[in-house]
Amino acid sequence: MHLLAAALGLSLLGSCGGLLVASSLVLFPVRVRTRFVPWLVSYAVGALLGVALLALLPEALTLLAPPPVFGTLLAGILVFFTLEKLVLLRHCHTDECEVHGATAPLVFIGDAFHNFIDGAIICAAVMRSLPLGINTAIAVAAHEIPQEVGDVAILLASGYSRGRALLLNVVSGGSSIVGACVAFGAVQIIPGIQPYVLAMSAASLLYIAMSDLIPDLHRGGIDASAARQVVLIAAGIGTIVLFERMIG
Repeated sequence: MHLLAAALGLSLLGSCGGLLVASSLVLFPVRVRTRFVPWLVSYAVGALLGVALLALLPEALTLLAPPPVFGTLLAGILVFFTLEKLVLLRHCHTDECEVHGATAPLVFIGDAFHNFIDGAIICAAVMRSLPLGINTAIAVAAHEIPQEVGDVAILLASGYSRGRALLLNVVSGGSSIVGACVAFGAVQIIPGIQPYVLAMSAASLLYIAMSDLIPDLHRGGIDASAARQVVLIAAGIGTIVLFERMIG
């Protein structure tokens, strides 16, 4: 029960923790957000890559041979590509993005599904080790901050009040609890599934970083300074390595 409680708590931290920071950023003028949020995107890239490549995949490889681990990783990337094509996954990290024309229900459903996956990822990490779960929650929260800023901006642009927009995001963030419970139950029922879940978790984080965030950085649409991007990506990786040594 202690393990489940830790998984649920960190899942909420990963999803709703990002929302708390995002809600405070929304209060700032647009010119402040357009400067600060892109920096968070670069930092999130480093955190996601660090957890996926330095924590989740190595843990999966201690439980399973490389071919099935990397086969699962490849399959996971294909699955998340398909989900994004179906608009079940969507990402928005600034006040201006391709999905601003989406209806509020689509934003809510997409965000809830995204948080469900985040909860499952964090729970799978916690069940392997608490330090791994903490590092994974940090990476998820780092990505959720700019994501939630974008979501709240979409809802505000759609005519929702600030309070209602935040409430909808809190409700969708609660789906991380459901994701954590599903992952916990799956591993309890089929213990051998754990390395596959870890590899799928790594696939999710890698997909977000490599197919979504990094292309935005290359285009310079959210931050034109390449040097700052590199420094912030390194800072994100460094945070994961530091926590790994401190609590690992």
